[in-house]
Amino acid sequence: MSSELIHVGFDNYLTLDRVLAVASPASAPMKRMVQRAKEQHRAIDLTSGRRTKAVVVMQEEWVTLIAITPETFHSRVSSMKHAAAD
Repeated sequence: MSSELIHVGFDNYLTLDRVLAVASPASAPMKRMVQRAKEQHRAIDLTSGRRTKAVVVMQEEWVTLIAITPETFHSRVSSMKHAAAD
């Protein structure tokens, strides 16, 4: 089984086929989701001590914190998809 990996900074990668959503961490619902995930030990912090700029909601109620913006994440995914189409 082959999965596409997306670079999210600091030599960290996520599997694209498990990503459900990418959102800003600023809203109250996202803050609650992150807090709940931390309490349930289902949060993965890939920020390397930097500020969390995006929250990636993954399958099976996992939440990943990354230090790149949702826009940057989207552009990386788009360029990967565009490169794969060529």
